[in-house]
Amino acid sequence: MNRILKFENAEARIFRFDGGKEVEEFHVVVSICNPLLTYQQQLETLLAAYSQLRQQELNGADAIFKRYFLSDASNQSDALMNYELESPDCAVSIVQQAPLNGTKIALWAYLATNMQRRALSGGLYEARHGQYRHFWMAGANNTAKDSERQTRIILNDYVMQLANEGCSLADNCVRTWFFVNDVDLNYAGVVKARNEVFVTQNLTDKTHFIASTGIGGRQAHAQVLSQMDAYAIDGIDKAQIHYLYAPTHLNRTSDYGVSFERGTYIDYGDRRHVFISGTASINNKGEIMHHGDVVAQCHRMWENVETLLAEADCTYDDAAQMIVYLRDPADYQVVRKLFEERFPDRPWGIVNAKVCRPGWLIEMETMAVKATKTEFPNF
Repeated sequence: MNRILKFENAEARIFRFDGGKEVEEFHVVVSICNPLLTYQQQLETLLAAYSQLRQQELNGADAIFKRYFLSDASNQSDALMNYELESPDCAVSIVQQAPLNGTKIALWAYLATNMQRRALSGGLYEARHGQYRHFWMAGANNTAKDSERQTRIILNDYVMQLANEGCSLADNCVRTWFFVNDVDLNYAGVVKARNEVFVTQNLTDKTHFIASTGIGGRQAHAQVLSQMDAYAIDGIDKAQIHYLYAPTHLNRTSDYGVSFERGTYIDYGDRRHVFISGTASINNKGEIMHHGDVVAQCHRMWENVETLLAEADCTYDDAAQMIVYLRDPADYQVVRKLFEERFPDRPWGIVNAKVCRPGWLIEMETMAVKATKTEFPNF
C-alpha cells in the first residue's frame, strides 16, 4: 500500500507491507516543499512531519535505519545530530547529497513493527525478530591518508564487527553503500581497497559479491573521502540468498574491475526482500548507453532495473523505495516529471550525486518487498 501525505511545508511518501504476519514494514521518504525556510526551520518541519507519521500512520512501527540527505553537511550535521543524540534509536546515516527541489534536507526511513532493537558495542544496530538478527551500520569512516586506505580500514573494521556477532562478510552481508567525496577523483581507491579486501573474505567472481551503491557524497569532515553504510543478517541460510544478473541487459561488474552484485534477494517464509544496486544506463557489454541524453538514460535505467526485478519475480509494483542520483542539478525538472508520471505514488527521492562514471547522468537504487510462501522461517 502506498500513500502520499501532505503537511505544512512537507510531504511524505509511504510504502507499507503487511504480509498478515507479525512484522509490518514501512519505507518513508519525507521531503520539504518550501525552499524559502531556513535550514533550522526545514529541520524542525521535517522532524515534526516524521513524528506525526510515527504517531498516526505507521502503526507503532520503530525506526530501524534512517538516512538524511543534506545540502551542506559541514554546516548542517551538528544541528541534526543534536536531535538524533537525544534519542538514538536506530542506525543513522548522514550524507551530503542535496535534495534537488531546492531544499536543504530530506529523509528516507525504514521502520518495522514487533522488532527488538538495541545498539551493539561495536557500532552496529541490531533489530531482532524470530531467528533473525538484522544488523545495520551507518556512517563508518576515518581520516586515513587517501580513499584506498580509508576504505580498507572501514571494511576490515566491519569484518571484525561481524565476526564479533558470529557472522562474516561473505555469508551475512547483503547490502553496502559507499559515499565517496569527489567520486571522480577518489572512487578508484575505493574500488581497489574493496577488491583486495573481498578476495581475503572469499568474495570473488567465482563465488559472489554484495549488492552495493558506490556514489558521490560527502560527510561533514572534509578529510573523510569514503564512508560506508551496510546491512547484514544473522540466522540466514545460504539457500535463502539469490543473486540477480539480468544478462540480456547487464554484464558482471567484475568484467570492468569492480566487485558488487547487480542485485540480491532474500527469501523468508512470508516475504521476499529485493535489493537492487545502484543502476545506470548501461548495456550487457558494460558500455554507457545514450551519452548526453538524460531522458534516454532514464528510460534505459528503468529498463535495467525492471529486468533485475523480473528475475526476482517482482515488478515496480513491489518497489518499496527508490533513491535517484543526478550528476547535473539542471536535469532535475525533467527527471522529476518522468518519475511523477511513471511512479506517482511510490516513495522516491531525487538528490544531487555524481555517479562513478562521468558519462552516466543518472542512477537509481531500489528495494522491493513481495509476499511469498516458502519453507524458510518468517521474517
